[in-house]
Amino acid sequence: MSNTDIYDAPHYSGAGEEIVVIGSGFAAQQLIKSLRKLDAGQPIRLITADSGDEYNKPDLSHVVSRGSKAASMMRLSGAEFAEQQRIMLVPHSPVLGIDRQRRTVLTAQGEFTYGQLVLATGARAVRPAIPGGEQLVTLNSLEEFAAAEERLQCARRIMVLGAGLIGCELAMDMASSERQITLVDQATSPLSALLPAMLSQPLQQALQAQGVKLQLGLGIREIAAFDPEQPDAGLRVILSDGAQSEQDLVIAAIGLRPNLELAQTTGLMVGQGIQVDAWLRSSDPHIYALGDCAEWQGQLLPFLQPILLGANALAKTLLGSPTALTLPPMLVKVKTPHYPLQLAGRTQGEDLAWQCRWNRQGMVAEAVGESGELCGFVVGGDQMGAAFPLLCQLPR
Repeated sequence: MSNTDIYDAPHYSGAGEEIVVIGSGFAAQQLIKSLRKLDAGQPIRLITADSGDEYNKPDLSHVVSRGSKAASMMRLSGAEFAEQQRIMLVPHSPVLGIDRQRRTVLTAQGEFTYGQLVLATGARAVRPAIPGGEQLVTLNSLEEFAAAEERLQCARRIMVLGAGLIGCELAMDMASSERQITLVDQATSPLSALLPAMLSQPLQQALQAQGVKLQLGLGIREIAAFDPEQPDAGLRVILSDGAQSEQDLVIAAIGLRPNLELAQTTGLMVGQGIQVDAWLRSSDPHIYALGDCAEWQGQLLPFLQPILLGANALAKTLLGSPTALTLPPMLVKVKTPHYPLQLAGRTQGEDLAWQCRWNRQGMVAEAVGESGELCGFVVGGDQMGAAFPLLCQLPR
């Protein structure tokens, strides 16, 4: 399915009909804020399986070094957010079904009719299918952090599974608190989905300088609790090469999987995510998708800037001014303070030639295509100032 072959430009359903949003994460809340900026009176209903509290999700990568408490990370309770934005909130209400013919959402608290419906169901952390996988902790939401908070505070030996963006941020953050950190990944270099191995070497060295033990080219075969009745008794972890270690906590940071079950049972077209067109509209003309659950132009966009831009565009569409989502070249920031990185554009591909400038504290690496054009870049260390001028040179 292409971005333009579902329907023509969206048709406004009319003022007075409720816009119903399912989900209460960053995407849902940004959409509601964007709607309210444009229309103070549009009826909006938010339906969520949790309490709908507002917090800053990226802060979850830095809870240890900051000594964060789950309770203090909440910016607004769900009720406060609803009052501030003048919306109707239906909390603690998992959606049981969607009747597309009647345009109703079914919950345990009753049925709610919509003029237009937005699925912002997000994504959940991936857990490997291994013996003892239930012992893994994930930090993909404030609720998950609250559930693991006490164990995280007490743990001195922590293994992080996944050396991607979140895994590297978590490992560096926790290593700053004098914990013994082991970072495990099946790839042979950190950030392997984002960078060539040579460009991640300074980050790898910074992690090792902090005392992080890197176990690259390996996975986890099995996790076993020393005493199932005592969660604090420790874990025995067996790696794919047979090596064993004792850990207090193992955190999974190997990626996210969009929550598609509701879309699938509703009969919407799905691929990696809920497939949407240029206006973020699904295969149903009255249902849209936004955030980690949406697949736009054949790709998932699990970063904040696409969600912000998507929320702004979708708010206009829902209120009668069809606005297609267009994305400029966007910076991806790796918040690893001992060696931060920023990158944009295309940074993987055998056709790219890299032009690199290194010093002892940083680097600027430019990816050049076969015709000599700038395709992407990576800056690191003390060279962060080079990012914006390079970003301006990338083709839109």
